[in-house]
Amino acid sequence: MITRLDTYIFRQLGGALLAVTIGLAALIWLTQSLRFIELVLDRGLSLWVFLELTSLLLPSFFAVILPITTFVVVLFTYVRLGSDRELVVMRAAGLSQWQLSRPALAVSGLAVLVGYFLTLYLVPISHASFREWQFEIRNQMAGLLLQEGVFSTVGEDLTVYARTRELDGTLRGILVHDARERGAPVTILAEAGRITNGPEGPRVTLVNGQRQQLERNPAGGMRLNILSFSENSLDLARANRAEQSRFRNAQERGLTDLLHPEPEVSIRDRRRFRAEAHQRMSNPLTGFSLALLGLAVALTGQFQRFGGGLKLFMGSALMVALLAVGLIANSAAARSNALIPLVWIHAILPGLASAWVLSGMPGWRRSSRIPPRAAARA
Repeated sequence: MITRLDTYIFRQLGGALLAVTIGLAALIWLTQSLRFIELVLDRGLSLWVFLELTSLLLPSFFAVILPITTFVVVLFTYVRLGSDRELVVMRAAGLSQWQLSRPALAVSGLAVLVGYFLTLYLVPISHASFREWQFEIRNQMAGLLLQEGVFSTVGEDLTVYARTRELDGTLRGILVHDARERGAPVTILAEAGRITNGPEGPRVTLVNGQRQQLERNPAGGMRLNILSFSENSLDLARANRAEQSRFRNAQERGLTDLLHPEPEVSIRDRRRFRAEAHQRMSNPLTGFSLALLGLAVALTGQFQRFGGGLKLFMGSALMVALLAVGLIANSAAARSNALIPLVWIHAILPGLASAWVLSGMPGWRRSSRIPPRAAARA
């Protein structure tokens, strides 16, 4: 049965969780999006593309911080209720530890459901879209990445340098090193050039230059071929087949793809995929365990008039320690799948231990010795 006290505490927890999660995610988004601002200010990328690209990072931010903010909100809210004597009044009205915990458990349960929606569905989709945007910017929008006086890498095997870039887009003093053809790298020097967009991506038209290519002699050894030209065209974008064969990492794959990858996937990547799948299934449960940890810290122990600061410190220290252990467990599971149970132990065990503490630690042996003064009086 839902009481007024449950609704009262639930509204405080829900409002605080929503505000803290959105605020922290916005702060992380702001710090992470700074690396993309250069594309807008210096290289002509539109503001709409910038917002769409950076917004695709938000689901992964929410999935990571939601268990942490759930713990923070539960701990701070119940410590404040204790400092304001509200918990004392509620206990005097006959509420048990678990009755006091019901609003926090309801909020953490909703956080777990949202966490599963994010990790199992939304995060893989958003990360795959983000990688596609990255590929398009690096290859189909390669002209935006060229900056004067800087050796700009387009893809993994094409480097372009331009001494100056004029307002109309004309490049002066161009050097291009093209290693896309294995065993026969090409270096091109040109006085000027201009980037144009074609059906297969951007191309640079070079004027008054020289093309140098190393080739193997039939008799052995290397031979340098030099060709002077008045005009030459070079494709800056990779072929469309490169996009189709682009390897999808673990973050952009669904749960089924992680557990049953393609046969050509290496053994090392299979281990990473399996570990990533178990991390996705267990990570939302961490929010429930951390909420129970916050309840165990805030609701147990003797009442102290000014003891809120100590409980906040103890709870924060325990949370940081658990997060560090989780990082170690995830890294170990990715290296060896035999250690995957550690991921589940980290997600579930703190919650079970906290529930045991909230229940009064049944089965724990307590000292039954009578103090000497009490024994003398007896």
